[in-house]
Amino acid sequence: MEITKSNNGSGSNPSAGEEFKDMIKGVTKFFMMVIFLGTIMLWIMMPTLTYRTKWLPHMRIKFGTSTYFGATGTTLFMYMFPMMVVACLGCVYLHFKNRKSSDHIDRETKGGVWSKLRKPMLVKGPLGIVSVTEITFLAMFVALLLWCFITYLRNSFATITPKSAAAHDESLWQAKLESAALRLGLIGNICLAFLFLPVARGSSLLPAMGLTSESSIKYHIWLGHMVMALFTVHGLCYIIYWASMHEISQMIMWDTKDVSNLAGEIALVAGLMMWATTYPKIRRRFFEVFFYTHYLYIVFMLFFVLHVGITFSFIALPGFYIFLVDRFLRFLQSRENVRLLSARVLPSDTMELTFSKNSKLVYSPTSIMFVNIPSISKLQWHPFTITSSSKLEPEKLSVVIKKEGKWSTKLHHRLSSSDQIDRLAVSVEGPYGPASTDFLRHEALVMVCGGSGITPFISVIRDLIATSQKETCKIPKITLICAFKKTSEISMLDLVLPLSGLETELSSNINIKIEAFITREKEAGVEATAGKIKTLWFKPSLSDQSISSILGPNSWLWLGAILASSFLIFMIIIGIISRYYIYPIDHNTNKIYSLTSKTIIYILVISVSIMATSSAAMLWNKKKYSNVESKQVQNVDRPSPTSSPTSWGYNSLREIESTPQESLVQRTNLHFGERPNLKKLLLDMEGSSVGVLVCGPKKMRQKVAEICSSGLAENLHFESISFSW
Repeated sequence: MEITKSNNGSGSNPSAGEEFKDMIKGVTKFFMMVIFLGTIMLWIMMPTLTYRTKWLPHMRIKFGTSTYFGATGTTLFMYMFPMMVVACLGCVYLHFKNRKSSDHIDRETKGGVWSKLRKPMLVKGPLGIVSVTEITFLAMFVALLLWCFITYLRNSFATITPKSAAAHDESLWQAKLESAALRLGLIGNICLAFLFLPVARGSSLLPAMGLTSESSIKYHIWLGHMVMALFTVHGLCYIIYWASMHEISQMIMWDTKDVSNLAGEIALVAGLMMWATTYPKIRRRFFEVFFYTHYLYIVFMLFFVLHVGITFSFIALPGFYIFLVDRFLRFLQSRENVRLLSARVLPSDTMELTFSKNSKLVYSPTSIMFVNIPSISKLQWHPFTITSSSKLEPEKLSVVIKKEGKWSTKLHHRLSSSDQIDRLAVSVEGPYGPASTDFLRHEALVMVCGGSGITPFISVIRDLIATSQKETCKIPKITLICAFKKTSEISMLDLVLPLSGLETELSSNINIKIEAFITREKEAGVEATAGKIKTLWFKPSLSDQSISSILGPNSWLWLGAILASSFLIFMIIIGIISRYYIYPIDHNTNKIYSLTSKTIIYILVISVSIMATSSAAMLWNKKKYSNVESKQVQNVDRPSPTSSPTSWGYNSLREIESTPQESLVQRTNLHFGERPNLKKLLLDMEGSSVGVLVCGPKKMRQKVAEICSSGLAENLHFESISFSW
């Protein structure tokens, strides 16, 4: 990637405060990389004889002989502790990370190494759309797994001879089968160490690397397949071994002093049930079965830890620990009802829900939020793209919902069939999204969408409009290419602009063009020309809360504090229990005190530490910002100037006819009875750097990725952003 500096204002040199922040970011990122690479080096060395004969004995003497932690201290300080430090440093890094001044924009131009690395390499296939960078890291990870497995087998097979096998009443092939089965389990643990990181939505590790949870779901899928494939073969090999040795009773053995076979089998069955429901046809047709079955991860991880013991679990546990912190914080947030202000029902079977938002809550475009409406389903949570901009609408947050499944159909029926709804109880989790989205680095921005795929781009357009109103930087030329099936779906374009927050007209600094294609109709229908939407205004309860960050404005610092304090409390409590309860009984022999009991104690202490620190942080922030919350309640209890002309509490049909809306209509071209010629539209785009975003059907995403990676136009930069959960 080649970078050119664009100075559109009276730029100034960075202040001392900005230089200090840059220094903190640089130092934290450096230490994160060093510690993480050190952990990777441990995994690389783990199967070698050097590690087993030289490194491990030394580390056991240093960490594993303490009366406070015993043998568990070795893996606790070698594997668990470094990753917790990385997660805490990531929180510090993200706290100090802010957008670059708009007066100094890093413009991206065609060519350059980084630009090529981000281009799609594979468009079709089981992996989906993946870039050169993703393929490179995947190949490196597979190479690590192969290296470990081959090295393990080579070293273990070297010690297996006919004589040594006969000493255990085994044949040579049986001894090698058992050894291979054990090593497959060890390789599976490496995959398990990363499995939960992509689904920790509020984790610091993903955004610190420029990733989001929703775009990283595919990594979770890849890792899930690897984990279950390795653990399944691991289990089958042991079953074959026990059957050949006439020791099938080993399957129901629960050894309290060593590995528990039964616990491993329970974990494997739970994992297989989750794995079976991930089959695409089952997941799409019976999503609820897939969703609820995945709660078996609790059973899977609990019995995995009981299977291998807490000492060995710490190798794979850091990612799950970070996930547990995130999951409990989400649980706390989801317990409260949020303030729903209004709902708009469009002719295209689309609904827009608008909530009250804490003005201190800032989120990036393309963020998502999970929504639960107990009156429809108490258990179902559905992710929806946020269409509002925290810059343009500081006290409001909107999501758009398309009527497609059973849940959304019930919601649409309730909103469209009722003339008056006083209140609708809603709970949310989020928002979740990228730490930042610097679309200003492009000279032009092309957004390609199909149907409801337009929703992520509404937030992008609104964010750029807000930037054009408040800052003097150059805004990229915006081209929105959208394909709809029917003319009624054109009404979704009414959502591009908000009900409030706009000036009298769109800024001249905004160059936006919309190319709308209606594929199944050759002329505008009557329903499209009506142009009316139904608006419902709600009367929120005083107990309803504005949507806000569960940890307040300084959420990253608070998250780092929770991770650090919970882990510290965990070590203090475990140290006391081990020193004054377990050690007097076992004396670090690991042969007297029950391994199962020790594991359960560790699990309980981890859970209590996370719940106590997370709850304390949440309550502290809730109390601190309660005054701001009460002031917003007073503001929302009055009708908005841009609300329906009828009195508060009544619903109406209103027509969108504002000056900004008319300005947007003038910039819209309608094409009936044809599909967009994506190749022509994209290749004709001018500018040294054109950012290309796509959200829609699978074939559309593949087509856009194929054009961007074809090399026909080097100025096209495919933005690897996923909007599919």
